[in-house]
Amino acid sequence: MAALFRGSRNVLLRWNKHVDLAFVSTRSMASKTPVGFVGLGNMGSPMAKNLLKNGYPVIATDVFPESCKELQDIGAQVVDSPAEVAEKADRILTMLPSSPNVIEVYTGPNGILKKVKKGTLLIDSSTIDPAVSREMAVAAEKMGAVFMDAPVSGGVGAASMAKLTFMVGGVKEEYNAAQELLTCMGANAVYCGQVGTGQAAKICNNMLLAIGMIGTAETMNLGIRLGLDPKLLAKILNMSSGRCWSSDTYNPVPGVMEGVPSANNYQGGFGTTLMAKDLGLAQNTATDTKTPIPLGSLAHQIFRVMCSRGYANKDFSSVFQFLREEEGQ
Repeated sequence: MAALFRGSRNVLLRWNKHVDLAFVSTRSMASKTPVGFVGLGNMGSPMAKNLLKNGYPVIATDVFPESCKELQDIGAQVVDSPAEVAEKADRILTMLPSSPNVIEVYTGPNGILKKVKKGTLLIDSSTIDPAVSREMAVAAEKMGAVFMDAPVSGGVGAASMAKLTFMVGGVKEEYNAAQELLTCMGANAVYCGQVGTGQAAKICNNMLLAIGMIGTAETMNLGIRLGLDPKLLAKILNMSSGRCWSSDTYNPVPGVMEGVPSANNYQGGFGTTLMAKDLGLAQNTATDTKTPIPLGSLAHQIFRVMCSRGYANKDFSSVFQFLREEEGQ
């Protein structure tokens, strides 16, 4: 299987050198042509809105009609399926919950690849298994299209403010064409290497994020138990060596910060189910590469238990509340 992927990637590289000559200049000359968008959830909807704000006509679809209606009301054209999106746009972004969703949207009966036009640039911002990204790239190449993985970091707030970070994997000659769109939705776009490397970077980032959030929640809880005021403790941490994103930007303790999920009963943000899913991807890739991740594995177990205890739809920072309940508070 590994040899098959290597061979497919070599074919993809050779083909895309040809595509670079035939299509990239065309894309750059028609930068405001319609952009397709599939997946209008918590992340996809604000991303698509930012494309509209930047003057790109958007052709969109989603399995939930209410998400489509909201975007349609501000100027997007809504169609019934990913295949219809592919008929009308030669640059398409997807933002979907999981690997099976991506496979269905690209290769299913009404999938993008059923109607994709030769030379179409496909950018997937879902967080999925890197192997699935490589499979989609091979399938797209067979139809004459170009697939890139570009998962994001930053959450719903960053998506709304166009401050996401994109981690991009794919043929380097196509990166500039992708970057034109990504910079409308984010503050940073980083080229990571060939298809799948964007996903690899995202999985590593989210594993560290999960471990850091658990550590921050444990630390804050211990400090509170020792009699420290949580705001004071957070202030000390954030001017000391323990400072991290979970402590200074996304603190999990209610009342410490405004505008974060912990200030809103852990509603919104990045769901515990999604974090458990991403940690599962990290676990799978670690197993495949024989890489020890003891803290990552433990974090995966903790978030899986949380999902079974009623936290599935809460933000992942609710691990603080979970720990408090575990100790009977």
